[in-house]
Amino acid sequence: MLQLKQVHHIAIIASDYARSKAFYCDVLGFTLTGEHYREARDSWKGDLALNGQYTIELFSFPSPPARVTQPEACGLRHLAFTVEDVDAACAQLTEKGICCEPVRIDPLTGKRCTFFADPDGLPLELYQA
Repeated sequence: MLQLKQVHHIAIIASDYARSKAFYCDVLGFTLTGEHYREARDSWKGDLALNGQYTIELFSFPSPPARVTQPEACGLRHLAFTVEDVDAACAQLTEKGICCEPVRIDPLTGKRCTFFADPDGLPLELYQA
């Protein structure tokens, strides 16, 4: 069996690089650790860290196709982030104009969680530790 150690990074393509960079850094608290413009692709690549750990590669590409909107479509369903207090995190997002779904209880774990979206509609989850 392949001996995977951990997830190295998650790659996200944004329709508006600056807007998504501001969302992930200013709203969610990621740190921009590197940023590169790739002229041959007319594309930006930003390296984002969470609590010092490299986590997300944020890309831009000219005219990327829209994301499939059905939540049960094949492919990435959502990204989940652990928080200490889902209600407090929702309140902070709401203060910044970001709408969260009503908090629900995961029927398998009994943990509290909610969903919201990034600027391109990528579903994100907050999961209480």
